[in-house]
Amino acid sequence: MAEYTPLYTDEQQYPPPSPPPYATAAVKIITPRVASLDVFRGLCVFLMMLVDYGGSIFPTIAHVPWNGLHLADFVMPFFLFIAGVSLAIAYKKVTDRMDATKKAMSKAVKLFFLGVLIQGGYLHGAKSLTYGVDILQIRWMGILQRISIAYIVAALCEIWIPCRKWTRFSVVRSYIWQWCLVVILCAVYSGLLYGLFVPDWHIPKLSTSVSASNSTVVYKVKCGLRGDLTPGCNSAGMIDRYVLGINHLYAKPAYGNLKECNKTQIGIPESSPSWCHAPFDPEGILGSLTAAVTCIIGLQFGHILVQTQDHKERLHWWSVLSIYCSMLGVLLAILGVPLNKSLYTVSYTLVTSGCAGLTFNAFYLLVDVWNYRWLMSILEWIGVHSLGIFILLTSNLAIVILQGFYLGSPKNNIIHWIISAVIRQ
Repeated sequence: MAEYTPLYTDEQQYPPPSPPPYATAAVKIITPRVASLDVFRGLCVFLMMLVDYGGSIFPTIAHVPWNGLHLADFVMPFFLFIAGVSLAIAYKKVTDRMDATKKAMSKAVKLFFLGVLIQGGYLHGAKSLTYGVDILQIRWMGILQRISIAYIVAALCEIWIPCRKWTRFSVVRSYIWQWCLVVILCAVYSGLLYGLFVPDWHIPKLSTSVSASNSTVVYKVKCGLRGDLTPGCNSAGMIDRYVLGINHLYAKPAYGNLKECNKTQIGIPESSPSWCHAPFDPEGILGSLTAAVTCIIGLQFGHILVQTQDHKERLHWWSVLSIYCSMLGVLLAILGVPLNKSLYTVSYTLVTSGCAGLTFNAFYLLVDVWNYRWLMSILEWIGVHSLGIFILLTSNLAIVILQGFYLGSPKNNIIHWIISAVIRQ
C-alpha cells in the first residue's frame, strides 16, 4: 500500500482555503492565517465579556447553577476547541520530538502561572480598591490553568502518538490512537466520578449569613456514598479538597444560586443546606481530564484542516464529526449523564465540542469560502489579540484604570456608579 504524502510544504504557515498554485523550488509559498479561526477566537472573547458583565443583569446568559446549559457554559469548551485546532497547525510536522515537547511544556507552565496570578486572588475586583492575596487562600486552578493542562495533554498526544499512513485521509483511521486516548480519558474520568466513595466532611468558613456577623462557623456536609453528582457530595470536589486543599478552591461557586440555597444580596443564610456554603472549583482537577478531550477533539478538526485542501471535503468532515459528537452527547444526557459544566461531564464535553465544530464550520464557510471576512473584522482583531484582551479584562486592569478617575472620593468612580445603579449587588 502506498504511503500517505503530506499535501503541504513545511514553509506554509497554514493550509490555504483552496488548492495552492504550482510553485517552483525558487518560490517561497507563504499562506495567510486561517481567518475563520481568529474570528472564532474573537467570538469567544466577546462572549466571555458579555456573560461576565451582563450575566448579573441577564441571569439566563450566566453560568447555569448546576445541571444544564446557558450561553456562558459554551465559552470554556470553545476556547479549548480552538486550542486543539491551533495545535494541529503548529505541529503538522515535528522533526525533533524532544525539542517540541520542551517548548510545549514551557508554554503550558507559563500559561498556568499566568492564570494563578490573574485568577488566584492577587488582583482586586470591581468592588475593592485593594490588592494582594494570602498564600494560604490563593486559588490554584482557573481558566488559563485548565487551558494549559488541556493544551499540554493534546500537544503531547500530537507529538508522540503516531499517525497511521493511508492512501486516503480518514479522520478516524489515520488518528485511531488519539481517539483511543479520548476513550481512555473519558473512562478514567467516569470511573473516578462514579466510583470513588465520598465520606462526610466539614468546612470551617467565615460566616456570610444574614443572622451572624464575622463568626467562624463549621458546616457539616453529609455524604457517605459514591456516584453522587450533587454539589456537595461529588468526587470531583473531594479530589480537589484532598489535593489542592479546601482553602484553595473557588469560594463562590455557581451552585450558590440554586433555589435551595436561598441566596440574598447579603449572602447565603445559615438555614440553607450545608453544601450551599461549601467551596467548589469549576476548573478542578478531575474535570481537566474531559477538558483535555475537548482539546483533542479540536485537534482532529485541525487535522482535517491541514490534511485536506478542498472546501467541500473540509466542511463535510467537520459537519459529520460535529453531528456525531453532539448526538452522542445528547444520547448520554438522555441516559442519565447530566450536562454539567462545573463537573465537565462527558455528555457536556461531547455536546459543547459538537457545537464548537458547527460554529467553526459556519465561520469557515462565511469567512474563508464566501469571503465575507470584512463582516467579521472586529471579531478577527479581537481574536488575534485574544490573550492580551483576556488578561486586561480578567485581571481587572481595565477596571483599575476606570477606577483611577473619581470625583471627590476614591469610591466615587464610574465602576461604583455602574454597580450601584445597574447591577445592584
